Amino acid sequence: MLQKLLNNKFKITQLIFLIGLLALVRIFENELFYDPFLDFFKNENASIYPETEYKKLCLSLLFRYFLNTIISLAILYVIFKDLNLIKFVSVLYLLFFVLLIIGFYIVLNFLDESHKMTLFYIRRFIIQPIFILLFIPAFYFQKKSE
Repeated sequence: MLQKLLNNKFKITQLIFLIGLLALVRIFENELFYDPFLDFFKNENASIYPETEYKKLCLSLLFRYFLNTIISLAILYVIFKDLNLIKFVSVLYLLFFVLLIIGFYIVLNFLDESHKMTLFYIRRFIIQPIFILLFIPAFYFQKKSE
């Protein structure tokens, strides 16, 4: 097993670097992105949505999702070395973003503050690279079963 790790040290180094990039996106979220909901969801007693600039918020969410997606696709490529898989996952990421941003808009504009946890979870899927946690085991299992 140690020999296998030594043989894959470049791959492991790439993965550590890419995971570090995901961490940096999270660490510098306040500096990189416009998101008035960061403080809103940290405050447990908040009941009224903060004032937002919708265009700026949507562009910021798109930018963050794009960064996380590019890094996640790179992680998948390092692990599986399959361009067809990357193309397929790219389409899934695009589809998920469209569905999530529509859901985010609907909850934010048409539902009241009692649905703030729905907004929280939709936003969480947009701003965090959660899909990579689903894709890696799914595609690993698929490769093993082939």
